[in-house]
Amino acid sequence: MIIGVPKEIKNNENRVGLTPGGVKTLVKNGHSALVEATAGVGSGFSDQEYIDAGAQIYHDKEKLFLDADMIVKVKEPLACEYDLFKEGQTLYTYLHLAPNPELTKALLDKKVTGIAYETVEFPDRSLPLLTPMSAVAGRMSVQVGAHLLQKYVGGIGMLLGGVPGVKPAEVVIIGGGVVGTNAAKMAVGLGAHVTILDVNNARLAYLDDIFEGRVTTLAANDHNLEEAIKNCDLLVGAVLVTGESAPKIVTEDMVKAMHDGAVIVDVAIDQGGSIETIDRVTTHDNPFYVKHGVLHYSVANMPGAVPRTSTFALESATLGYAVKLANMGPVEAMKADPCLRLGLNTYDGQVTHEGVADSLGYEYKDPMSLF
Repeated sequence: MIIGVPKEIKNNENRVGLTPGGVKTLVKNGHSALVEATAGVGSGFSDQEYIDAGAQIYHDKEKLFLDADMIVKVKEPLACEYDLFKEGQTLYTYLHLAPNPELTKALLDKKVTGIAYETVEFPDRSLPLLTPMSAVAGRMSVQVGAHLLQKYVGGIGMLLGGVPGVKPAEVVIIGGGVVGTNAAKMAVGLGAHVTILDVNNARLAYLDDIFEGRVTTLAANDHNLEEAIKNCDLLVGAVLVTGESAPKIVTEDMVKAMHDGAVIVDVAIDQGGSIETIDRVTTHDNPFYVKHGVLHYSVANMPGAVPRTSTFALESATLGYAVKLANMGPVEAMKADPCLRLGLNTYDGQVTHEGVADSLGYEYKDPMSLF
């Protein structure tokens, strides 16, 4: 199979779909790798390293898409890339289709086999290809929040962990999954007072156990949300419904009740955001805006700010499936692996993930009925 690795073009996205090591693995399996010139530079990989690993360097993105059977990316294609798709091509990347009807239509029109990292799912409902980036984003959410709380940035001027004799910041995390757990690790480590809200009582019990009483856990009902949010300094949105648009958990009235200079970091923005006042996606160049006196951070590619860490972490999870897709072909690979099959969002002009279909109003097609 011919695998293409284009350069990411999202704002300040410096990750890359494959490292030279990943290329070497695919080449050893008998496949060809085409890498766009300078695609890996942001993550610290030179074109020569890719050449040494067995890749061909392409200076023409359009030709790379034309020649490749499978495109391996990090982030969803942008509108200027939609015309590059060719019929029957496999696209293996984060797609986040539920809030993106335009990309969904482009994939359906070109009959692209769209495999989304974020919906590959194990039987225990864990998301192996999303987990490493969720861990990065969760940890970054607290770093970002601590920065934005500084007065010169626009925050209230509070040190997250306080100092002896001065109380620490109140950090509220909505969602106790991978993002929320990693956010809590960072916030607790910095000395903040942390409250985690979730709808799953078993998850709350687990978090209470692993943090040994150093966090407050609350059921995510309206009353608890209102009380926790109005007193918080940093709010982290960490809500996920696999494949679907994120539910709007935090209302505008809840945000209005927050004090001036408080900070919201919504990690769920990739799936549309879980905060009602998050009405736009921001970028690393211009990462936040102020509404009702509260700083809102809604950058959709947070891990792109730490690409060296993120690229290695992502490839450690995605490479095995990339090899399987190349060795067996996408259809046979998905027939053989039901976990990978859950990653299939579009195939032969049909929507093949229930969450995407429900969010965008398409008819869902069981992929096994289409192969």
